[in-house]
Parts: sequence; C-alpha cells; structure tokens
Amino acid sequence: MRVVIVTESFPPDVNGVAHCALQTARHLVDRGHLPLVVAPAPAPGTKADALEAPCPVVRVPSLPLPGYPQVRVALPSRRLAAALTEHRADVVHLASPFVLGVRGMAAAARLGIPAVAVYQTDLAGYARTYMGAGEAAAWRRIRSVHSAADRTLAPSSAALNDLEAHGVPRVRLWQRGVDTVRFRPDRRDEALRRELAPNGELIVGYVGRLAPEKHVELLAGVCGLEGVRVVVVGDGPSHAHLTEALPGAVFLGRRTGDDLARIFASLDVFAHTGPFETFCQTVQEAMASGVPVVAPAAGGPLDLVDHGRTGLLVPPRDADAVREAVRTLAADPGLRASYGAAARATVEGRTWAAIGDQLIAHYEDVLAARRTVVAA
Repeated sequence: MRVVIVTESFPPDVNGVAHCALQTARHLVDRGHLPLVVAPAPAPGTKADALEAPCPVVRVPSLPLPGYPQVRVALPSRRLAAALTEHRADVVHLASPFVLGVRGMAAAARLGIPAVAVYQTDLAGYARTYMGAGEAAAWRRIRSVHSAADRTLAPSSAALNDLEAHGVPRVRLWQRGVDTVRFRPDRRDEALRRELAPNGELIVGYVGRLAPEKHVELLAGVCGLEGVRVVVVGDGPSHAHLTEALPGAVFLGRRTGDDLARIFASLDVFAHTGPFETFCQTVQEAMASGVPVVAPAAGGPLDLVDHGRTGLLVPPRDADAVREAVRTLAADPGLRASYGAAARATVEGRTWAAIGDQLIAHYEDVLAARRTVVAA
C-alpha cells in the first residue's frame, strides 16, 4: 500500500502529532508498505536529519506561528499535490489536519484518493485558552475538514464523543501505542534521583510542552509540600513564567529517547495538568515506566488512568485537588508501588505494532468501501 502521511508536525519537532506520525511511518515500513511524509519545514538552521526518518520526507515551506515560534505553519506550496501524484498514493493519512492537512484533504479529493483523518489536537480548547473565544469557529473548521474524509480516527472515547456531538460523521476509535521496551521500570536511576533530589525528596514529574493550555502552574501547590521535589521536562513559551510560578522546581528542558525514559522511570509520581488532551501520550509513557499518575478527569486521561488502581483523577484545573492527590501518594509508598505495577501491566499490550496494525485495517476498510462504491 502506498500511503502519503500529511502531518502538521514531524521530527525534529517534539510533540504528540510529530511522534505519532513518525511511529506510523515506521510501522508502515515494517509491514512492507510504502509511506511518504509531507510536513512543514523546520526552522532555519535546525538539523532536520537529527532523527533519521524511516521513509522519504517532503518538506513544505513554513513560518513560525505568531506568539508560539516552536510551532511551524505550512505555507501554500505545489509540493503537496505533486507528492500525492508522484507517489501514486492509494490512501492519504491526514495527521491532525489544520493548515497543511486542509490542503492535503483538498488535493486528495481532487485526485480521487481516499483520506483518513486523525483527530489529535483540541483546537476548540486552544481557541478558548489563547483567544478567550472562537470555539464555535474552531468546531466549524474541524467539522468541515473531517466531514470530507472517508474516515476520522479519534484517539479517546472523550474525543470520539466530542466529534460526534459536533456533527462529524464516520468516526472510529484509534488509540495510541507506547514503546514498552524503551519506557520500563528498570530504567530507574538512583544516581539521577540523588542529583534531582539530593535530600531524598519524593520526585513528582511533569513532561510536556510548557504552554498556557497545559496549565503547569497548577503544580505550584505541589512545590510547597514538604519533602517533595517537582521536576519539569519540556520547553515552550511559558518557560520563563513557570520558573517563577514553581519555586524550587528543577527544569530539565527538552529530553528525548533513552534519556527521557530514564527520567520517567526515576519519578515517584507523574502529574499531568492539561485539561485539553485528546489522548496524552506522556501518561502512557509514565505508566509503562511503572509510575503512578495524577491527571485531570477530562479528555484522554479518562481512558488511560483507572482511578484508584493505576493513579488518581482530579477535577480539571483544580490546583488544590492536584496537591492533595500528590500528598496522598507521597504518604503511602505501598500505594505508589501498587499503582505503578498496575499501570505497567495495563499498557503492556499497547505496543505500536498492535496499534499500527489497527490503523492499516482502517486504511483497508476505507479502500474496500471506495471499491464497492465504484463497482456499484
């Protein structure tokens, strides 16, 4: 099968969309298919080949998003339509379509190529966070793009329900895999723990973008707990603000690969604070690392965290609830161990291979449906 993955982000970017697009391309290659990736060009001077792609990548000219330069927005380019034609695509995979993906959908429609759209970004939540309004307009755009696709894949039950409630047709559930070989409990590093918490503090970690929609400032109360050290991994426009809002926290910047896995496994508690997650891959990576999770009872974490068994769910945007959940886990090593072991057991079957095969089955369903229509 010849697949063109049109994605709003791709490595060297570090985010959920880029990671999922990369894993999809890898799996397609592993299964003998022929993927091609079309993605925005990274910032000038960035080493785009820092991570070797498993397939050819066509880069489209881009500009930084105003106010959020870490995000690149694709400019109009003929390269996209040319890539679909030259690759002789059987199916187009639209990863979190917003700008480049909209053009990819239009090009696929003109060329008569089936399209599968993967919903991954809560644009309505972002509009609410950054503009204080615009949710209705965001949903109109989401509905317009995804309604044109042969199938939309939602990463969680909450996302699927949102899409259907806003009139998006042909939605199916497709969750995400996790690398259980890279992220595992035995990567726990006592030397790293001594470096991060030299007085033997309990280590509570956050991993992700440092941006307003993530509400990392909710960890301020956790910073005030006696015997607790907050460790923050990631970068983004809120970095300067958070260094003031989280007194005593350790900021490690962006980390990836085995280095990130070592940090995850060395945590005592993982705390996620963002209320707009359609999935939340970092929660899965913490669980694979055998770490109990505190997360908001909203969006993707509702599917991932079994409250009272693998972690604790708290009301979204409630700093007091986050602090009290961490306090509960900090006071009970046996509870942390029990939750961590259950978390690891829960995700052991969620490999990228299994999830990738589900995606290929969705492609095949869409292609079969198109053939049936043509035959009729």
